[in-house]
Amino acid sequence: MEGLAVPFPHLLPLPPFPKLATVTAVAAISTSTSTSTGGGGGGFISLKQQQLQLRPRRGSPPYCTASSSSSSHSQSEEEERVSGDSIRERFLNFYASRGHKVLPSASLVPDDPTVLLTIAGMLQFKPIFLGNVPRQVPRATTSQRCIRTNDVNNVGNTSRHHTFFEMLGNFSFGDYFKKQAIQWAWDLSTVEFGLPPQRLWISVYQDDDESFQLWSQQVGVPVERIKRLGEDDNFWTSGVTGPCGPCSEIYYDFHPERGYIDADLGDDTRFIEFYNLVFMQYNKKDDGSLEPLKQMNIDTGLGLERLARILQKVPNNYETDLILPIIEKASQLANVSYGISDDQTKRYLKIVGDHMRAIVFLISDGVVPSNVGRGYVVRRLIRRVVRTGRLLGIKGDGRGDLEGAFLPTIAEKVVELSTHIDADVKNRAPRILEELKREEFRFVQTLERGEKLLDEKLADAISSAERNGSVPCLAGEDVFILYDTYGFPMEITKEVAEERGVCIDMNGFDIEMEKQRRQSQAAHNTVKLAIGSGTNIADNVPDTEFIGHESLYCKAIVASLVVNGDPAVQVSEGSNVEVLLNKTPFYAESGGQIGDHGFLYISEGENQPKAVVEIIDVQKSFGNIFVHKGRVQKGVVEVGKQVEATVDVKLRQRAKVQKLCTPLILFIYFFGESSLGIKFDKDKSLHHHSHAYFQIPILQVVTVSIIGALQVHHTATHLLQAALKKVIGQETSQAGSLVAFDRLRFDFNFHRPLLDSELAEIEVLINGWIENAILLQTKVMPLADAKRAGAIAMFGEKYGEEVRVVEVPGVSMELCGGTHVSNTSEIRGFKVISEQGIASGVRRIEAVAGEAFIEYVNARDSYLKQLCSTLKVKPEEVTARIENLLEELRVARNENSAVRAKAAVYKASVIANRAFLVGNSKQYRILVECLDDVDAESLKSAAEYLMETLADPAAIVLGSCPGEGKVSLVAAFTPGVVDQGIQAGKFIGQIAKLCGGGGGGRPNFAQAGGRKPDNLADALEKAKSELIAHLGENGN
Repeated sequence: MEGLAVPFPHLLPLPPFPKLATVTAVAAISTSTSTSTGGGGGGFISLKQQQLQLRPRRGSPPYCTASSSSSSHSQSEEEERVSGDSIRERFLNFYASRGHKVLPSASLVPDDPTVLLTIAGMLQFKPIFLGNVPRQVPRATTSQRCIRTNDVNNVGNTSRHHTFFEMLGNFSFGDYFKKQAIQWAWDLSTVEFGLPPQRLWISVYQDDDESFQLWSQQVGVPVERIKRLGEDDNFWTSGVTGPCGPCSEIYYDFHPERGYIDADLGDDTRFIEFYNLVFMQYNKKDDGSLEPLKQMNIDTGLGLERLARILQKVPNNYETDLILPIIEKASQLANVSYGISDDQTKRYLKIVGDHMRAIVFLISDGVVPSNVGRGYVVRRLIRRVVRTGRLLGIKGDGRGDLEGAFLPTIAEKVVELSTHIDADVKNRAPRILEELKREEFRFVQTLERGEKLLDEKLADAISSAERNGSVPCLAGEDVFILYDTYGFPMEITKEVAEERGVCIDMNGFDIEMEKQRRQSQAAHNTVKLAIGSGTNIADNVPDTEFIGHESLYCKAIVASLVVNGDPAVQVSEGSNVEVLLNKTPFYAESGGQIGDHGFLYISEGENQPKAVVEIIDVQKSFGNIFVHKGRVQKGVVEVGKQVEATVDVKLRQRAKVQKLCTPLILFIYFFGESSLGIKFDKDKSLHHHSHAYFQIPILQVVTVSIIGALQVHHTATHLLQAALKKVIGQETSQAGSLVAFDRLRFDFNFHRPLLDSELAEIEVLINGWIENAILLQTKVMPLADAKRAGAIAMFGEKYGEEVRVVEVPGVSMELCGGTHVSNTSEIRGFKVISEQGIASGVRRIEAVAGEAFIEYVNARDSYLKQLCSTLKVKPEEVTARIENLLEELRVARNENSAVRAKAAVYKASVIANRAFLVGNSKQYRILVECLDDVDAESLKSAAEYLMETLADPAAIVLGSCPGEGKVSLVAAFTPGVVDQGIQAGKFIGQIAKLCGGGGGGRPNFAQAGGRKPDNLADALEKAKSELIAHLGENGN
């Protein structure tokens, strides 16, 4: 079961899979990877020469050899046929010819809060399998990029474990079932790929007699090669309850000569599982019983790397043409030859080859290295590769720069091999390489110090264990310091420790991690529509019809009500409620634009509302069902009743009538429409709609636009992304966004703060586009056509085969379902209000546009006027005046500090004679005093004066309470005291703890602070007694 079909998350409405280009021959790959780089010397020998044996023809066993008289052209065809890329293409074509829709791989970042990364091919189809959304097609086939890191320590140690792999799959959504799935899996294996039937073994669930009979009777597999396995191995479940079913797997036998007796499918030296079939036929209920599903599904997973290993006749997955070119690039940089290396070196090279694939594809899909979540996964892998590269002896980038980063050099090979996996990787390559370079340099800066500290801690642990006769163990606190301060992932520390025979205190580490999590925990916002009774709301409620692009008002029917996760028939005044309507003008949060606010009215007659529900948020759930979240302000709302759904115009649209039309509307209001021969369309009201239409004989039709704050900020966000790409480079990409009523927020991938000049250039570009009054164009088209036209996809959004494209001609073209202005002039103005970093390699711009822009400018103008009035200067003189005031303040503070220091020194001169002597054979002067409210800096001056005044050896400790809730402490020891083993930093730090604080410094001089002034007297008394005890004893 390992490495194939496992639990899944979220459906994406997906486009057709692009036609695969001609696959590059293995020989061509060999040519490009077997050339040693400059500085590589003569130590590198390509393993590819060992693998250019003739490949099996279709229908021939993969281990038989073709005639040596075959032409070189035939050789090329054979090699091309079994390349990893050709296996992928042939799998998809096989199922496409059997009525399957070829769909693209989903992102490695799943749209499911229960899963960190995409771990299986079925993940994108989870809502269909759970019955939450209707199927788009009856059957599909995919090649899915996957990431799993639970077995990361096995990478390089076994022949088949990976962090990144491709899962080929065919899926049936209530269409075909076991009979076809089993037959096609067999035909694919034995006919399409020519695997010898006698080498294939089958596993079935122990109680699945139907599958056993299909394999033995329909397919003809001898019963001796069909194994019945238990629930742990061959029964798949989606959770404690829900869809589940038996599995059946196909194994390849590398050693059929061992016979049937006592054959163990778990023996990795003999068998490898490469194809897993899941028969989703039951629903597991709360009591554990199984009932048949109404819609039985098929989910399969075939490991591309595993099948490539079989067909390419190599001993492990790493030596296939999917990974070996990466390993050989690392071999060149390390000046070693993989083919003749020892096992340890091969393991290191396999780790590099595997991890670099995962790293490149993760960063390409928008994962930025960090210390939390997905970012921690990629950072951990990067740092593992960096350390492994050092163990291999890699120095420099392989291009002559010995201080250069080597990760980008290896990543270039991954990008080169990515064409048929994800064509977008090449477009994102500049950003990927830059991120890797930056992350490698960041880690290297602390790596040497961290390695030194780790060596010291391990040596201490081993030494302590030898003394105590115990098992050496590294403290959890030390592991956390290495993680938090030096950037060592815990797993790397554990790996190094185990190499030295030292365990680590995981409980202690977890405690420290939890402390940090509590300090920096980020909110995780997810939309859930859970029905406590178990009722599947998607079965009873159709998709919501959205009319919000055309109108801000409509009459709708209440399709369902939900209170605290449970369905309700009616909800009364004062209750929070989630309302599902058959159609709505409310925009649901997506694409960074927040959901609309507004009201639902149930009329009683004469425009008197019988019930009112205030809507404060709208989210999408179960695919395309709009969930209106709000509170019943008046009356009772019931399922089946008609409501008037009204979007809050002031928020969604901030009514701003064009200047030309404002006097006209006022004239009509006071004097009547008949005075100008004007007639309103009575069916359209200004209160309910974004446009009011009137007919004027001369002007024909005048449309009064109500320019929306959300529309303004959403369109401005598109302009901002276009401007960023022009100013800082096309490789920058969106990492998140928020479109709100009062502002917009745009997160993007970039490695440094933007310069003031760059921000100014961005503003000039955007305001220029606004001034040009460009008409927006909105079209609905196939996703493939939109991508070919250059449309940019919004971060985190999922698209169907038909998409909405919003274009600002000559400026921007994006896939977007949000609301927008019709003309850029309606934005009126744009202003950046902040730019900052929010994570490693991620920047954030906040800006205002439209009415918010006017308010921002007016507010700043008001502040400036107040400032000018206060300072009695003109606006252009404000900066110079403030600089003068700051300089005057600096001078005054320095003078004040000097006066306070002199006062403190004077106090010190007064108390100097209070020093007393301890010791007999050698006497030490001790002075411990409180200087009342002297500040920390002045206290330091007093201590320095006393060190110069009192003869060596002398120990001075001073304390003060410079303010409410503040304690200052200082310790000053002359050389004679320090020679006795007392260090000022450690000494004063312990004393400060009595005052609720801490501190430290040099052996001869240190400062500390605290928060408990009431404890200062006791702390000073403690300091005095400890000095007397230590120095008095040494002086006797």
